[in-house]
Amino acid sequence: MQKIFSKKGIVFLVLFTVLALVGMKLNFSTLIGEESQFLTIYQFFGPIAGGFLGIWGAAAVLGAQLINWVLVGKEISILNLLRLLPMVFAAIYFSRNGVRGIKDKLGLALPILAMLAFWFHPVGQQAWIYALFWVIPVIAKFLPENLVLRSLGATFTAHAVGAVLWIWTVPMTAEQWLMLLPITAFERILFALGIAASYVVFVNILKAVDSVVDIKSIINIDERYALWRA
Repeated sequence: MQKIFSKKGIVFLVLFTVLALVGMKLNFSTLIGEESQFLTIYQFFGPIAGGFLGIWGAAAVLGAQLINWVLVGKEISILNLLRLLPMVFAAIYFSRNGVRGIKDKLGLALPILAMLAFWFHPVGQQAWIYALFWVIPVIAKFLPENLVLRSLGATFTAHAVGAVLWIWTVPMTAEQWLMLLPITAFERILFALGIAASYVVFVNILKAVDSVVDIKSIINIDERYALWRA
């Protein structure tokens, strides 16, 4: 904890927060059923904070979203608070891959619980196939380490949490959910590729920074994705 709150740690958190705030302002697509809610460019890189800072990356994601919430003046409500969780859990999922610790068990439990919660809803029972998307983060935990699979698992974890909140709070028909199947698949594949690509970019940027100022003591730089060697 002391390392995170060192000068270098605070600088990294501030830079991530600024980048996250910018990403949240750039809309990617409108959420069906609620014209005022959007998926943003932030979806393409938010989870990678977990890869660099572990659980503190998830905390950074939550902090950035809370700051954005204050800046845009969102109404204070339990639902709006819960809507901060999808990206937080995506960052936790992205922080590790493979069934080992508590974070990985959470990565397995959340998608399964989301499927059950979706199927418990009357509309979800009719559109039951939609929740099968969330088998992906479960399967990815048991497969060999792969950045794209890890990114898919993270974005579908965010999707699972968000979709369950959506089905229980926003009126939609089973037909609308089924209509979303190809759209969701396309968007989440794009998000996963974006997460993987942004992670590689940031690994190399941070590796370059580390060659000048030691930051490895603060953040995890996965050398497997470094495109150059010092």
